[in-house]
Amino acid sequence: MADEEVEKTYRWEGDYEKTWEVLQEDAAGSLQASVDDIIHRAKRRRLQDRQVNVRLGMMRHLFVVVDMSQSMEDQDLKPTRILVTLKLLENFIEEYFDQNPISQIGVITTKNKRAEKLTELGGNPKRHITQLRTLSSASCVGEPSIMNSLDLAAQTLKHMPTHTSREVLIIMGSLTTCDPGDINITMKMVKDLNIRCSVIGLAAEVQVCKKLCSTTNGTYGIILEDTHFKDLLLEHCTPPPATVNTDSSLIKMGFPQHTISQDHNSVKPSMCMCHQDTEAQSFTPSGYFCPQCHAKYCELPVECKICGLTLVSAPHLARSYHHFFPLENFREVPLEELDTELSRFCTGCQAQLNGPVVYCCTRCSQPFCIDCDLFIHETLHSCPGCINRRIGPNSS
Repeated sequence: MADEEVEKTYRWEGDYEKTWEVLQEDAAGSLQASVDDIIHRAKRRRLQDRQVNVRLGMMRHLFVVVDMSQSMEDQDLKPTRILVTLKLLENFIEEYFDQNPISQIGVITTKNKRAEKLTELGGNPKRHITQLRTLSSASCVGEPSIMNSLDLAAQTLKHMPTHTSREVLIIMGSLTTCDPGDINITMKMVKDLNIRCSVIGLAAEVQVCKKLCSTTNGTYGIILEDTHFKDLLLEHCTPPPATVNTDSSLIKMGFPQHTISQDHNSVKPSMCMCHQDTEAQSFTPSGYFCPQCHAKYCELPVECKICGLTLVSAPHLARSYHHFFPLENFREVPLEELDTELSRFCTGCQAQLNGPVVYCCTRCSQPFCIDCDLFIHETLHSCPGCINRRIGPNSS
């Protein structure tokens, strides 16, 4: 593995490439066809890069480490790196819980050679987003510490069940890290704890980050601009492949319904378990009551603090189901091969198909445009044509 990395050369060390030759003029002298083809291939690549027949972890525990060092005040991303990062993280957290409804996330900040936990692991996206917004007025000073951030994350993640995935995502704007000890020991520690570490760099490639990702089987990406930054973040919404050390076991879960107080004789307000240790304490008569110990919670999913039972709702499990049985990629078909004029319209948006190729479902053979193809595979996870024809997922 190490020998292969040594043999790789940097882009500027390779042969001279005439990159402008990719753009070809059409008969009318326009470059629009070449530009459309580049955009088309970029959209399609997101589906082609998706791994199939790989065991994924449905329950995830992810810590996002946000660099709050002085380098995050740079303005190569407008208005500043930190403001762009916080805005994209808000969208990422909402998408993360939409794709992984029974998973949890936490936020850690690092600056001045220290690491602090902004939010604990939890399944409430509103709480994380509210705390993230407070960072927009915080100062970015000093240097970050990857070692202290990993140690802080590992203190919580090492207690997570072995059937769940443990992950750390570092958003790094600095080219340096100031650590109190040997970071190689910390890398070995997180690897032994089965913690997968990934890094998104905002400046340039850093060797210590590259080594951390390769050691823990994570991914390392360097952004080109804010749109590419968003794409790299959203790649982490999909569950990573489960490691060999991940156990497969049955999980005991509770499915509480939102009800009024358990005391049927009289409705009495009570405090929920999730807000006992916070300033936002409130007494309400309704909530989710654990079916095992009757502890009250105001939102799902959550792990009961009294009996340890995982409390979820049935829709949460249903929304996680598509990760195990993903929709097959549609096959590319040239537009002129479609049978009738009626099939020259997209089944999803009903727009006329004008591209050189269309995408047909492997089951119902209905045609779709590239945008509907992406929407179906990334958001809907079900083919509208199959649903309309009452073709189930196990039908032949």
